[in-house]
Amino acid sequence: MYTSSDICGVNPIAALPFTAQGELDYTSFDRMLGHLAATGIQGLTLFGIASEFPKLEDSERLRLADQFIASLSGTGVFRAMSVTDHSTEVAVKRARDYQKRGADALMLLPPFFLQPDAAAISHHIFSVLEAVDIPVMVQYAPGETGLAITPEQLGEVAARYPHAVFKIECNPPVDYTREFLKRAPQASVLNGYAGLYMLEMLAAGGKGVMPGCSFSEIYVQIYHLWQTGKQQEAQALHGKLLPWIRRWMTHCEYIIQVEKTILYKRGIISTEYCRHPGWTLTAEDSEAIDTFIMEFSL
Repeated sequence: MYTSSDICGVNPIAALPFTAQGELDYTSFDRMLGHLAATGIQGLTLFGIASEFPKLEDSERLRLADQFIASLSGTGVFRAMSVTDHSTEVAVKRARDYQKRGADALMLLPPFFLQPDAAAISHHIFSVLEAVDIPVMVQYAPGETGLAITPEQLGEVAARYPHAVFKIECNPPVDYTREFLKRAPQASVLNGYAGLYMLEMLAAGGKGVMPGCSFSEIYVQIYHLWQTGKQQEAQALHGKLLPWIRRWMTHCEYIIQVEKTILYKRGIISTEYCRHPGWTLTAEDSEAIDTFIMEFSL
């Protein structure tokens, strides 16, 4: 059984492949999971924002959850699933169900629809944490949710629940993380946001990164260089990646579509389809993606 300290390293958010008609492509999904397991990642998370989770039917979600657990079984990759329900009661049921299905960890997106107050948000987070005993990555993504959580509030969560892990992706996240870790030095912190602040976060005490999944090999290489004391090489490779992810992270739907297109052009999934509403890439975007794939030998 995994503990909070095991949740580290490169833990991408799984994309969801669709057919050209917008139906889930379970064959491509299985092929993508096999590819990702072979890249050297430490973990993989399903139903994050990059998984287009708001665009799924409940029946699709359950089938994907079972396939995700089964396909990654025995690979050594920890399997996390995100609980995104806005009802506390439903989130608790979902968390227990995912643990029962075999998830090694959960990610929790706090509720933000209709702007619940701080007490309601704390109750939601605490309720889910108390419902399971596997690690739970509490997600802080104010740019996407419009929800502000202070370092003090997160510190209270860390103090009460040792199996909590924290995914911090405010922009920028570094000062926030330092403040949080002053209050909870024992806490494990990961960062999303396409890894824009990956090395700064590792230097600040972070334990890993949660980017998209279409070029996981690059993040794995950066992380390995950093962990083996080759900071200059890590910074050089990250610096080479930065202009690309800065451009694509100007809108969430933009980078979701870019990641899907990269997976398609690499032959990992069968189409680049994203469910609507989404983002339409330009011819210039497509040419840039070709250049990116060639430049990084993907």
